[in-house]
Amino acid sequence: MVKTTSVMLQTLCVPCACRCRYCLLSWDGRICGADWERSRAVAGRFAAWLREERPELRFHFSFGYSMEHPQLPEALDFLRALGSVGADYLQCDGLRIRGAAETADFVRMLKEHGVRHLNFTVYGTEAYHDRFAGRKWDFRWLLALRASAREAGLETSIGVPLNRENAGQIDELTDTLGTEGLRLFVPHAEGRGRLLEPIRLRREDFDRLSDAAKALLNRRVWRTEAEWVAAPPPEPTERSLLLSLTPENIARYEQGDFAAILTEAEALDDSYYAPIPPVAELLRLYGDPEGEGFFSARDLAARYQKRWLSEHGLHPYDVTDERQTGSRRT
Repeated sequence: MVKTTSVMLQTLCVPCACRCRYCLLSWDGRICGADWERSRAVAGRFAAWLREERPELRFHFSFGYSMEHPQLPEALDFLRALGSVGADYLQCDGLRIRGAAETADFVRMLKEHGVRHLNFTVYGTEAYHDRFAGRKWDFRWLLALRASAREAGLETSIGVPLNRENAGQIDELTDTLGTEGLRLFVPHAEGRGRLLEPIRLRREDFDRLSDAAKALLNRRVWRTEAEWVAAPPPEPTERSLLLSLTPENIARYEQGDFAAILTEAEALDDSYYAPIPPVAELLRLYGDPEGEGFFSARDLAARYQKRWLSEHGLHPYDVTDERQTGSRRT
C-alpha cells in the first residue's frame, strides 16, 4: 500500500529565459499555468483546508517555469506564509540577466524576504554551458549571482548534470567553481531529459574522472544498470501528489472540493501503477546484468515501467509528466 505524504500545488505561469536541452518541464516558450492571483487564492484555501482536514500531509505551493516572478517579493512572502520550501531555497536557473548593481539589489531583496539558499545548475564549462542552456552569457551571469549571494552571506549550491559530453570538463569546472556546495548528478529521462539518452554517462566515462570528481557523485544514488540488477532497490512505499493548476481546471479548484481533488489524484496514481509489476521483477525482465549506463533507482524503474506499459498495449494517463497533475513515488 502506497501512502500519500505530501501535496505540491503548482502553477506554471512564469516564463523562463533559457531553453535548456535538459528541462524537466519541457519549456517551449508557452505558458500553461493558471493565473497567479487566482492560483494564489486557491493555494491559501487549500492550505487552510489541509490544516483542518488532513494535517498529516505536508503542503507546498510553487510556480514556474522559472522564479522570475514579476512580483517576486510578494510571492516569496506568500510562500513563506504557507511554509513552502521555495521561500527558503531559490532555484536560480532561467532568471533575467542583471548588471552588477541590479544583481546586488536583487540578492539584497531575496535576503530581506527570507531566502537563505540559492541553487544553480551548471552544464559544463562556459561555452558548453551557454549552448546547453540556450543563452549567451548565462554561465557568467550565474557565477556573478552566486558571488553576490555569497558576499551577502547566503548559502549557495551548484548541481552539474554529468554526461558523456561534459565528463572531461569537470576538473576544469571545479577549478573555476571550487567544490564547496557542488555536486554531480546523472540527469533523469523526464521532460526533455529523454533526449539526452545518447549521452547518458557510462562506466567508462566515470572511470576516467579524477578521484576528486568521482567523489562529487553520490554513488549510493547513481549506479550502473548492472549494479541495480545485482542489488534491486526497495519498492516505493510513499507518494507525493502534484496538482497542476491550468486555465482549464482552475475553476474546479476554486469550488473548493479539495477532498475529491485529492481522491482523484490518488486514483490517477493507482491506475498508472496498478498493472505494472514490482521494480525487482522489472529488473529481472529487462535489466542488463552488464549494463554500464548510470541511473538513479527511480529513473531506471521509470524506464522499465514505460517499456512494460508499451509492450502490453497500455496507455494510461501519465502521472510522471510534471507539467500536469500526477504523482512522484519514493
